[in-house]
Amino acid sequence: MKRLLVDVESVTTRLVRRFGPRVAEWCADAPDLLARLAAQWGLSLGESLPDGASSVVLRCRLPDGTPAVLKVSPERALLAEQIDMLGWFAASGRVPAVLAFDEKAGAMVLEEVAPGTLAEDMPAAALSGQWAELLAALHGVAPPASPARVLRGRCEEAFARVGRRLSEPAISARLDVTTWNRAIQRCERLLDTAARTVLLHGDLHLGNVLDGGVERGLMAIDPKACVGDPCFDAVDYVVAGAGLEGVDARCALVAATCGLDGDRLYAWSQVIAPFAATAHLGGGGGNPTAIDELLALAR
Repeated sequence: MKRLLVDVESVTTRLVRRFGPRVAEWCADAPDLLARLAAQWGLSLGESLPDGASSVVLRCRLPDGTPAVLKVSPERALLAEQIDMLGWFAASGRVPAVLAFDEKAGAMVLEEVAPGTLAEDMPAAALSGQWAELLAALHGVAPPASPARVLRGRCEEAFARVGRRLSEPAISARLDVTTWNRAIQRCERLLDTAARTVLLHGDLHLGNVLDGGVERGLMAIDPKACVGDPCFDAVDYVVAGAGLEGVDARCALVAATCGLDGDRLYAWSQVIAPFAATAHLGGGGGNPTAIDELLALAR
C-alpha cells in the first residue's frame, strides 16, 4: 500500500495539544489510514487543507472526478455527532453535504466548498452583512426533536479543556486564574439570563466559515451544535476584531447588522476574549496589539 505524504510530526504536535500524548499512536498511523480510505472509496487524494484542532483534512476527488474533502479524526464520537449536526443544518443550505462516512475509521467525505476562501481572508467590508445572512439561515433551522446539547455544556467543556493551558509559561505570564474565573462567572450569568435560544453552530470562528460563492454565500463547517443564545454564534467574529478596528467597533457593527442585543454580544466578547488571547499566546506569534486588547477586555 502506498504511504501518503502526511507530516506526521506536525499532526502529532497539533493533536497532542488537544488530546494528550495518547493520540501519538493514531497520528503515526494516519498516513496508512488515509491510504486505506482512499482505496475503500476510490478517492484520488490531493493536498492538505488547513487542519482544525482535532482532525486531518485533505482535498480529494471521487471516482467520477467530483471534487470533495476527506476528513479524519481520532475523536470518532464527535465526528459521528457531526454527521447528525450537518443533517440538522442541511435545510439551511449553509453546510456542506456528507458524501460518505465510516464511523469505525473516524472518517467522512464532504462536498468541497468553492471557492472555499476562509472568512478571515475575505474582504472585511462586506463580511458583516454576509455573516448576518449566515446566522439567519443557520438559526432559522428548527432544533432536532431528539435532545440536542445545550450551550452550558459546550461552555463547560471549553473552559475545562482550554483552562488546562493556563499552566503553559507563555500563557501564564499574561493570563492568570483570576481573569479566567471571571470569564467563567460572566458566562454563567449570560447562560442564566438568556431570553431566546436557537440551534447554534457552536464553533463559528472565522476558520470554520468558507466562501461558497455568489449563489451559496458563506458556508459553515465543523459544527458543534447546541441550543443557546444566538449571540454566541457571532462572538468569535466580534472578538476577531481585536488589533484591527477593535472589538468595540466590530461589536456595534455586528449587533446592528445581525439584529442582536449589543450589550449581550459585548458581554459574550468578554467571556471569549481570554480564549482568543490563549490562542495568540500559545501559538507564539500572536499580534501584540490584539493580545493587549483581548486581555484588557477580559479584566
